[in-house]
Amino acid sequence: MSVIFNEKEKLFTLHTNNSTYQIKIGTYGHLLHLYYGHRTEGSMEYLLTYADRGFSGSPYDAGSDRTYSLDFLPQEIPSSGTGDFRSPALIIENADGSCAVDLRYKSYEIRKGKYALKGLPAVYADESEAETLEIVAEDPVTKVEVSLLYGVLPSCDVITRAMIVRNGGNGKIYIEKAASATLDFVTGRYDLISFNGRHTMERIFQRTPILHMDQVIGSRRGMSSHEFNPFVIVADKNTTEDDGSCYGMMFVYSGGFKAEAGQDQYNGTRVQIGLMEEKFRYPLCPGEAFTAPEVIMSFTDRGLSVLSHQYHHCIRKHVCRGKFRDSVRPVLINSWEASYFNFTGDLLVELAEEAKKEGIEMLVMDDGWFGTRDDDTQSLGDWVPNEEKLGGTLKQLVDRVNQVGLKFGIWIEPEMVNERSTLYREHPDWVLAIPGRKPVLGRSQLVLDFSRKEVVDGIYGQIRKVLQSANIEYVKWDYNRCISDVFSIGTKDQGRVLYDYILGLYNFLERMNREFPNILIEGCSGGGGRFDAGMLYYTPQIWCSDNTDAIDRLRIQYGTSFGYPVSCVGSHVSIVPNEQNGRVTPIEVRAAVAMAGSFGYEFSFASISAKERDAMKSQVEHFKENAPLMQNGKYYRLSSPFADEATAWMMVSEDGKEAYVAAVPTEIHGNMPPVYIRLRGLTKDALYREKESGKVYPANALMQTGLPLPHEMGEYKAYIYRFEKI
Repeated sequence: MSVIFNEKEKLFTLHTNNSTYQIKIGTYGHLLHLYYGHRTEGSMEYLLTYADRGFSGSPYDAGSDRTYSLDFLPQEIPSSGTGDFRSPALIIENADGSCAVDLRYKSYEIRKGKYALKGLPAVYADESEAETLEIVAEDPVTKVEVSLLYGVLPSCDVITRAMIVRNGGNGKIYIEKAASATLDFVTGRYDLISFNGRHTMERIFQRTPILHMDQVIGSRRGMSSHEFNPFVIVADKNTTEDDGSCYGMMFVYSGGFKAEAGQDQYNGTRVQIGLMEEKFRYPLCPGEAFTAPEVIMSFTDRGLSVLSHQYHHCIRKHVCRGKFRDSVRPVLINSWEASYFNFTGDLLVELAEEAKKEGIEMLVMDDGWFGTRDDDTQSLGDWVPNEEKLGGTLKQLVDRVNQVGLKFGIWIEPEMVNERSTLYREHPDWVLAIPGRKPVLGRSQLVLDFSRKEVVDGIYGQIRKVLQSANIEYVKWDYNRCISDVFSIGTKDQGRVLYDYILGLYNFLERMNREFPNILIEGCSGGGGRFDAGMLYYTPQIWCSDNTDAIDRLRIQYGTSFGYPVSCVGSHVSIVPNEQNGRVTPIEVRAAVAMAGSFGYEFSFASISAKERDAMKSQVEHFKENAPLMQNGKYYRLSSPFADEATAWMMVSEDGKEAYVAAVPTEIHGNMPPVYIRLRGLTKDALYREKESGKVYPANALMQTGLPLPHEMGEYKAYIYRFEKI
């Protein structure tokens, strides 16, 4: 069994194949966190220390025992008003206006399989793959009840955590903070690894010591954001890619979030992740319940690479769903950088005909196909094909592209509306807007109020009609602004709007998945502004960034790889000079970087040289041949784009028989010293043949000393090596 309760010692022990998590029901019913680390047996209660520590108060139940204080004991669900002055996971305003919630153990249940969350994405697993522990705690005064849900997936080395709050009292309460998971460490010195950025430069690796202060990252934008990703790693100070302890906390949610870390007065460390507190004040009437989204936790003492492997496997097999979960995605060409808004049906067919010659499998018609959408100031919300622009019905255009031999996809942005649109003229009340104030505009867009069912239903009806009208096999779902005007006419309690909005988004996506299971959906938010596990539950790939420059992408994809697998990364080859930064790189470099993702192209064939055109066909063939290994192999970061002279990565098959290595030198100097790339994940003592050259290499030397890159003049080269064990 992966979940064990020792009734005599009041211990809950959760085992994965390589880790153990342990909880103690304390003397007065509080849920104390004992241990999370390498798998072990026995009780870890000895780790708790008790002493009379000045200014650390004790529960009234403890009487004259001043050694028992929640101000320093590690806890599963620290809450406000209990004498713990560290960051609480739960803050509730009670019906009488007080802000205290004192949770005491009430009951537990262990059951086969993995729990699900109503209306929210969550890791899934069958009864043979997982067990669930539910611990119920209650405030004896207010009758607020909290269910702590733990999902244990032993073979994944993953433990998930979610929380359901129920109002068992007689009056209305407000949840003011809900952090779904807390990790308390009684000792140790740790670093916090987080992933910051901005539009077109997302998920930039950042590692900082956890100090005696509150260190906070998060998003107030109503979306998980370009600026911070809802995934953090807590690592021992000496942890590297290959060795050392590290813990991951990934929030399965696409809205605002907050992650906190800090050392306390006694050198303990607390790390939390959950919903953003700002603009959050969720009401619960008697008998109602609120579900805080899930956190995926994972631990290893074998370094950051193994932690990444555990997350990659979990997301590929237990978060992503549907027909496309395990399949190699079609190589596509997107019309955006080929023509922007200025296309016709005939031009799209011509683009498809040229793409077919190079082995490309799908054409995606991006923004501009509906309403009177000739620029970004109009027609969002009017999801009716512009038949004049398309040269006929959408079905006729799709049929023409299908006859060329390509699949067909479209771009949509269902959550947004322009003021210059029929939808807005007919339903101005459907937007999020503060009464009496002019709204904040982003890309000339307003945000539709997806916290209201009638709005979700209205837009879904339009999109449904479009998808039913033709053989559409791919949808790019975009979202191009943040939410700033947080006010809905659908409720008196504005503190619920942002959370309910995300529920509306998930409801829309779930309906799309069920009604159109043969459509591949790619998430997008100005590129990587909503790159999170919540979206991956509905969209098995996400456009990684609007920045398609190969050199910038090295950094973006490096950071992304710590938590998210290659199969989820939308990545294309675009024209040079690059339209985001003006850099010029060879098409070989752009392709090598884009192949560490779903792969495709974005340009008109008239904008590329004959040499680039000649390279495309072999690139497509190369990708199709190697995609199963690249998308499903174990991914290793071989160097850092922030510190090393070349950025390199590799994928190794589960059985170690095949390996794919890519390297892009990013520094060039006079009298350049040799650059060696140390490979990883190969079978020790084995020999490997490089497929192109036929050379045979000893695995131990490749991993110990490395592979020297060719010494060539000129910047921006790409080198690819394919190894097979002999």
